[in-house]
Amino acid sequence: MQIEGGSAACGYFRATVAYDGTDFLGFQWQSAGRTVQGTLEAALLQVTQSASRVVGSGRTDSGVHAQGQVIAFHATWRHSLADLQRALNAVLPADVVLWDLYPAPADWHPRFSALWRHYRYTVLNQLLRSPLDRRYVHQVAGPLDLAAMQAAAALLVGEHDFAGYGQPTQGDSTVREVFDARWHMDGPRFTFDVVANAFLRGMVRRLVGTLLYVGGGVWPVERVAEILASRDRAQAAPLAPACGLCLMHVEYDTRPEDLTGATWIKEQGRRENL
Repeated sequence: MQIEGGSAACGYFRATVAYDGTDFLGFQWQSAGRTVQGTLEAALLQVTQSASRVVGSGRTDSGVHAQGQVIAFHATWRHSLADLQRALNAVLPADVVLWDLYPAPADWHPRFSALWRHYRYTVLNQLLRSPLDRRYVHQVAGPLDLAAMQAAAALLVGEHDFAGYGQPTQGDSTVREVFDARWHMDGPRFTFDVVANAFLRGMVRRLVGTLLYVGGGVWPVERVAEILASRDRAQAAPLAPACGLCLMHVEYDTRPEDLTGATWIKEQGRRENL
């Protein structure tokens, strides 16, 4: 975690934000209800005494968490960026924090300048619920076949039309490129990491729901490819619960071809320990 120092700041800024999405109605501002965007804009107004519009790298749904959401905003601030970061974190609620804060180039955009995004979904595969984990994992009581889920996830890698798994967030195109998709198991905890140039609305949760059907023996591995070919969301499994999903990282500098497979996972682990 870094704090940018320096003198008086006035202009366009970028920041990395983490939040527990449990008590938010998603990232995007709504006329009624608590949202991450609304909370950040209220903090900026309180600190800078002027209204600022916050733009995010993605619009996470209600209940979805973020470790590495990236935002941008314009603000007038006559002190250092370190002071601005400290002031914002002082007034933000306990379930939101700014990890860092930097000046941003005028032509930079948190969404359109991104090269890839990394989401992680966490499943707790055990019979009894875990009260301390319930906000951040999806509990699955029945046995899961890791090898089957891994084989099914591999079918998602590459450029495909993902209309069967999600809705476009802007425009009509449902074609996305998945650079990596894989499961990891650590005792009863299964994590699904997926990296793509962009994601459709509901795409990751619908992918996870479908992969869990495969892991639970409801569907064969080939069903994943059949849903891709169908382009029909009704053919996929229901959305996995929002609580297990977290936006881990949005990348703007390193291209995916230079950070693939185990390499990007290792790099992501390094980032998480900053």
